Amino acid sequence: MLNKEVIAESEYLNQQSTGILILEDGTVFQGFGLGAESYAIGEVCFNTSMTGYQEIITDPSYSDQIINFTFPHIGNVGTNLEDIESDNVWLKGVVFSKEITSPSNYRSLKHLNDWLKKNNIIGICGIDSRSLTNLIRSKGALKGAIVNDKSNAKKLDFYLNECRKWNGLKDLDLTLKVTCKEIYQWEDTALWDKKNGYKKNNQYFYHIVAIDFGIKKNILRNFSNLGCKVTVVPANTSFDVINKLQPDGIFLSNGPGDPAATSEFAKTCIQKILESKIPVFGICLGHQLLGHALGCSTKKMHQGHRGANHPVKNLKTNKVEITSQNHGFEIDKDNLPKNVEITHVSLFDGTIEGISSKETNAFSVQYHPEASPGPHDSEYLFRQFIEIIKSNAKKN
Repeated sequence: MLNKEVIAESEYLNQQSTGILILEDGTVFQGFGLGAESYAIGEVCFNTSMTGYQEIITDPSYSDQIINFTFPHIGNVGTNLEDIESDNVWLKGVVFSKEITSPSNYRSLKHLNDWLKKNNIIGICGIDSRSLTNLIRSKGALKGAIVNDKSNAKKLDFYLNECRKWNGLKDLDLTLKVTCKEIYQWEDTALWDKKNGYKKNNQYFYHIVAIDFGIKKNILRNFSNLGCKVTVVPANTSFDVINKLQPDGIFLSNGPGDPAATSEFAKTCIQKILESKIPVFGICLGHQLLGHALGCSTKKMHQGHRGANHPVKNLKTNKVEITSQNHGFEIDKDNLPKNVEITHVSLFDGTIEGISSKETNAFSVQYHPEASPGPHDSEYLFRQFIEIIKSNAKKN
């Protein structure tokens, strides 16, 4: 790690370096380029998960971000056609401490580096990822430029200026970029098992309308696994259109960007859903958007939560769940309306991890119970939503 503002470029730029990560404060990390040969600007974050790199990279919630993987052995299971959370990849780049591990897995179809190239993802390896992680912990999320350029065609000043010109994720809506463009029916694929791969759901008991703010496929698989027909609608779909689909329940999905920016167009629809008494379940960005609709406010976190080992306490049961998380914003607990109840809290820092409405059939969590990747401690939340739908149907 070196600082461009302190040391002249000619003194530290290793001519063998083909990969560079430049942060907005002038810090430069040198390494070796992977994947696509280009450069990109994004917010640099770190993920502590030990498994599931393909699921992480394909999560739309990482749009406009550069992921620093803290686990050193990335690439050991290769890549396949099943462990993907979105048909498109929206992140800006990936950072590994070591060279990509050669794949050794019966499901592997392609080396991770080849897969990165195919999906136009820029990567860099051979840097001190621990120093980068500590820097983010001390200074917070930083804007960065990730570069894979064997020719060293552009000077570092160019990338640093491009990095500083970008406004960052605060006040930025990204959901309209990553959302589906038209309404579609989920293809009934349910959860994966080792013997048969992805199972197929052939029975419908409930109809879920999922608002796609950047939805992960494993969320849809979990609903299908519980006998749900799932209709997915774009992020800016109106309440009238959603209501005509006659849903038994409405799901607010995960997604990228600043929830306050997305709430500017999403809040009215969600408030009308709440008024209609249709049960609502939200995950991650959907949790934050439900909060806005209920009168909460959100704020940017210092470094965010990203990993598959985050302990969360369920205040209803007093049980602790180990959870998968990926978020850089949170609901502000200092401005909580009286109609909102906190149901889950982080045991790392006390931040809000779940809420429910005291007046409507609506609840949400900040973390990812679909466990892709991550533990399965929180799968009960999908069943809890189904029970609310059942109870609501009896009342009507």
